[in-house]
Order: sequence, then structure tokens, then C-alpha cells
Amino acid sequence: MEATVVKTGTEGKTWGGGNNPLKASYGKMMMWFFILSDSLTFAGFLASYGMSRFKFIDAWPIADEVFTHFPFLHGVEAPMYYVAFMTFILIFSSVTMVLAVDAGQKMQQKKVILYMFLTLLGGFVFLGSQAWEWKTFIKGDYGAVETNGRQILQFLDTDGKRVALADFAAAQTDPRVEHTNESGIWYKSEPEYKTSVSFEQVKEGFLANENLLIRLPNKDENGQHIVLSREESITKLVNDGNLVVEGANLRHNEYGHPLFADFFFFITGFHGFHVSIGVLLNLIVFFNVVIGTYERRGHYEMVEKVGLYWHFVDLVWVFVFTFFYLV
Repeated sequence: MEATVVKTGTEGKTWGGGNNPLKASYGKMMMWFFILSDSLTFAGFLASYGMSRFKFIDAWPIADEVFTHFPFLHGVEAPMYYVAFMTFILIFSSVTMVLAVDAGQKMQQKKVILYMFLTLLGGFVFLGSQAWEWKTFIKGDYGAVETNGRQILQFLDTDGKRVALADFAAAQTDPRVEHTNESGIWYKSEPEYKTSVSFEQVKEGFLANENLLIRLPNKDENGQHIVLSREESITKLVNDGNLVVEGANLRHNEYGHPLFADFFFFITGFHGFHVSIGVLLNLIVFFNVVIGTYERRGHYEMVEKVGLYWHFVDLVWVFVFTFFYLV
């Protein structure tokens, strides 16, 4: 059976788009192909996050209780304010990128320089903000105790306010001896578990302070955290307590389920990597704009190409912000 070929344009040719299909150059088309494939990658990551959150919904941390810090405002509860600020900065940089592309189409070199500089400034501020957020997330705020079953125990006073481990842990009387191959029968390297206080100090301080209770990350039918009674708290801590957790890493997470931290580092880190590449590309193009490379070429198409990529990373962050922080 012979295939039927529909011929268009000049007789004998099956393609009439020339070198610019849909009036887009080869470079623009390849950028669109990359954006499409990378969109599927981010979609897969966010879908995995959603499935994991749904599976462990009762123990999943609440973003408003995790991201409460703002630079230079120590002790001030500002839930999601800084994340919202980061989002605004990135969206604003997308606006300046649009203005840079528009100025390039009009061959206005000075305006392209100005708007690309503002775009770069927004990119650097976003990356710096994300680095600060990572540092704060890793360092932690209150600390918690992890049980043998890897459940997180958080501490409250009788008024329902969170209490940091350092505020009630007993003072250390003997110098702490690090486990080494020479000093321990069962040798286990300690770097991962080095914390400001030990589990024994936390347990001793908790038993001595009758105004402390334990809160579980798990939630009841009303969506509220489960708070144990004083007797239940003592039993839980003494029988199940295992080690102190401060902040978060890929294995332990004081805020709740460990997968929350895993997804946080992976998704925001992967997006931050894309932003870093975007800043580097914008920096290269900005330098070429300054020395007049595109003026001599007679067009600013390269600004449009990096603009497409920059809009993509901005749009991805909107989805990350929505699904990871807001929902």
C-alpha cells in the first residue's frame, strides 16, 4: 500500500515552511522544545510531591508553621512573608525581561541594558533569598525528638506555644565524649547527630518541668495537631524517644515527615539550579548587549531566546509556590 504525500507550495516539495516554521527561527524552536520537555520533568516532581503528601497527610508539616522567618526580624512570626517576597521579586524580573525584549525589537540598546540589568538584579536577589531560606530551614528553630519509629515529638508549654529544646534542656554536667573506633564497643560515626543538646539532657529537663507537653505532627479529624497529656508525654518521651533533631536534612526533619524535607531540597534546589543557569545566560547576553554585538547583527533575537527561558523558570516557580507553600 503506497503512502499518500500531500504536496504544498512549489511542485514536488512537501514542506513549505522554509527555515522559519511558524515564523520562528531554529534557535527559538529548540528553546520551545527544551521548555516543553523540562515542563514535563517539573510536572513529574510536583505530582510525586502531591502523591506523597496525600499518603502522609496526617503527619505532613504545615508551610505556615515552617517558613515563618524574615531576615533581620528575629523572634517575629512572619509566616510565608519572605517566600511571598521572593515570588514578587522573580515575577518582577519577568516583567523587566519583557521590557528588555520589547526594547530590543525597537533596537534601543540603552533600554535593553537597563532592563536586563534589573532582570539580573532580581535573579541575584532571588538566589540569595533562596540560599538564606535553605540555611534557616537546615538550622531549625525549636528542635525536636525523634522516636524509634521515626516519629517527631515537638514541645509545647501549657499555653500551647512552641518551646525550643535549649530553653528547658538540663545543663550538661560531664563533657560529652564522641564515639570513636577506639572509645566505643559499637562504633558509629557521630557527625550527623551532633546537636546543641543531647537526648538525655532533653529528657531530664522535660521531666523536671511540669509545664511542658508533647505535640505530634499528626493531626486529628479537625486538622489540629495532637497534643498529649502530661502523663502521655512522659511515657512517649521515656519509652520511645531516641535522638535529638535540630533543623532538617535528607534523613531527619524536626518539622514533621522526612519526605517533606527531601522534596523541599530537591524541588526548590532543582528550580534554583535553573535560575542559576538563567542568571548566567542573562549575564552573557547582557555583556554582549553592552559591547554592541547585537547592534552590529541588526537584531536582538538572543535576548528573546533567554527571555523565553527566564519566563519559563518564573512560571515554574509560580507552580512550586502554589503547590508546595500555599496548598
